[in-house]
Amino acid sequence: MRNPENHFAHRTGWLRASVLGANDGIVSTASLILGVAAAQSSHSSIIVAGVASLIAGAMSMAAGEYVSVSSQADTERADLDRERIELDEDHALELAELAAIYVARGLDTELAHQVASQLMIHDALGAHARDELGITEALSTRPVQAGLASAGAFAVGAALPLLLVFIVPRSALVWTVSGASLVFLALLGALAARTGGAAMGRAAMRVTFWGALAMALTAAVGALFGTAL
Repeated sequence: MRNPENHFAHRTGWLRASVLGANDGIVSTASLILGVAAAQSSHSSIIVAGVASLIAGAMSMAAGEYVSVSSQADTERADLDRERIELDEDHALELAELAAIYVARGLDTELAHQVASQLMIHDALGAHARDELGITEALSTRPVQAGLASAGAFAVGAALPLLLVFIVPRSALVWTVSGASLVFLALLGALAARTGGAAMGRAAMRVTFWGALAMALTAAVGALFGTAL
């Protein structure tokens, strides 16, 4: 007997928001810390900058994710309302439209019509939402969930490099924060890939590369302006 298949598409909503939030939290906060440290700022100034980054970033991620996903939800809702009206006004046309979709996917005309008829008897709007509009229960938008996941993940990600500022001497801060942040990013990429059923090595390398680039550029700007000022 075959084992039940494991699929991961139902995780894409919260997983995307969580990974994006944690990645941004690590990269933006570590980069800001490195930039301020490279500008020869005091230890207290670095702490203030890191805490401000955590708070402002978490709120920004929550608001941005909520607004963007809400916009997508509004579009989906409008499409469903439009489809509901079309089903009421011309049921036969919608049946033919659904059958045509199944024919395009490989069913013969008679079978496609039978399938479309049965599905529309069971749940006409659900069948059209899924097969015509691409809206399913697993992939439907959830603005509050996305906003909270993104904000929480950002705060956790930002807290990792920020914690080092409190425990590492000022003289070793730049190298410690940069090295530890790259490790955090690699672990995040691997964990996200594993959760989503993807290859861990490629994901870890991708996240680490862009994080390293962001931190290097920010540190360079901080050093440049610190020298100039």
